[in-house]
Amino acid sequence: MVFLCPRHFELIAIFVKTKVMKQLILFFVAFGFSFIINAQESAASGVVYGEVKDKGEMVSIDKLESSLKENKYNGKVTGKVVEVCQAMGCWVKLQKTDGSTILVKAKDHGFTMPKDIVGKNVIVDGEANATEISEKMRKHYAQDAGKSKDEIEKIKGSSKELTISANGVKVI
Repeated sequence: MVFLCPRHFELIAIFVKTKVMKQLILFFVAFGFSFIINAQESAASGVVYGEVKDKGEMVSIDKLESSLKENKYNGKVTGKVVEVCQAMGCWVKLQKTDGSTILVKAKDHGFTMPKDIVGKNVIVDGEANATEISEKMRKHYAQDAGKSKDEIEKIKGSSKELTISANGVKVI
């Protein structure tokens, strides 16, 4: 056991008060938090990101459009993840059998999903609706997905697409 006399506490206090020490402490605290924030568990079966209700209506990604009422659907949607935001994991794309995809965004950036969620079947709980996605946002999503500059430059104009604002995503 180490015994610190009052003089030791004075020296420590002086040392901590220095500008350099404050900056070092701030740097290490921020560095440590970045690991905690970016730490994500693996997308194993049963893992839930956000909040998914146990009860409620559920449709497959292929039947989502036919389930819209007044251009909206509230409930659960099942599908396979084929793409994930490479920057933060704040969105995924679910693929329909015709090869097209539907964007699923974490509502209010309330949760993130790991990169290894690609290829997993999931249940998404949220609200789907047809929205206009600007050219700028489409390019932003392409950049987040890790697309090449050539692919991003080919994106022109806005697009009306079905998107889901998700309260949560459960890996099945």
